[in-house]
Amino acid sequence: MPTKEKSRRYTRVELPKGMLVAWQHYGIRKVSRVRVLALGGLFISTPKPPPVGDVIQLIFEVPGGDVRARAMIRDSQPGKGMGIEFTGMNPEARARLNQLMKVLSREVDDRPEGENQSSSLRKQE
Repeated sequence: MPTKEKSRRYTRVELPKGMLVAWQHYGIRKVSRVRVLALGGLFISTPKPPPVGDVIQLIFEVPGGDVRARAMIRDSQPGKGMGIEFTGMNPEARARLNQLMKVLSREVDDRPEGENQSSSLRKQE
C-alpha cells in the first residue's frame, strides 16, 4: 500500500553543502550544518541529536544579519541529525529568513529542468 507524503506547511530547500548553525541544548553549545531549510524549521546534521520534544536555542547567519530562534526537536535520528520546528523568533529575524527563502526558491525554480535534480539546492514541497 503506497504511503502518503506528509503535507508541508512551508516549502523546503535542500542545502547539500550545508550552512553553519550554532545551537545550544541544556547549556552545551555545538555547531552543525543545516541540510534542509524552511520557514518553519530546519534539518540539522549532528551525530547525537537531542530527543524529540526537547527545546534548543539556535543562531545562524543569513544575508542582512543573524537569525536567532528557539526551536523544538520534532525528529531525532541518531547518527544523522534532527528536524526542528521554530517556536520563537523575532519579526526582524523572520523577515530575513523569509527573504532568504524567496531568493533560494527562485534560484531553484530558475534552473533548467535537467539541472534541478543535481543542483546544489533542491526544492522540496
